[in-house]
Amino acid sequence: MNPAPNLVLVGPMGAGKSSIGKRLSTRLGLEFVDADQLIEQRAGARVPMLFELEGEPAFRAREESLLGELLQGQERVIATGGGAVLSAASRERMRRRAFVVYLKLGVDGQLQRLARDSNRPLLAGGDRRQTLQALARVRNPLYEEVADMVFAADGLAVGAATSRLHELVQSQWRREAAA
Repeated sequence: MNPAPNLVLVGPMGAGKSSIGKRLSTRLGLEFVDADQLIEQRAGARVPMLFELEGEPAFRAREESLLGELLQGQERVIATGGGAVLSAASRERMRRRAFVVYLKLGVDGQLQRLARDSNRPLLAGGDRRQTLQALARVRNPLYEEVADMVFAADGLAVGAATSRLHELVQSQWRREAAA
């Protein structure tokens, strides 16, 4: 068991971090925070616009800062953006202040779930399969590195995934302040 004050969901786009996280937080009686939505609220612009106006490095800096702030709190389920693990500082903060669940989803599952999604700046041009494969090669090892638990999200509807994950989290995570 990894005692930690927060639960963080990491994984690729389309894995269900937001939809599962929202339901999971309700079951656990915790505050839910979607990091991308909070960035949008604070910036007054959608993620694709931020990418276009400021570029990915500036967006990643916002993301790292926000995650650091959120992890100072407790009793939260935090859905990160897919690229949150790119920051070594963010990975270290997650290890210290959260029980981290990697929602694992293969490229085929991502393509299916993201088929009608036009709000993903990294998928805006080119071949989606190739882009997702390239992202997976870089990010999957980082998700594995930071994860306390790996949860296979392929083929599961949100409700079933939430129920199964809730049981696993209840048996493996002890809510308390990190040492």
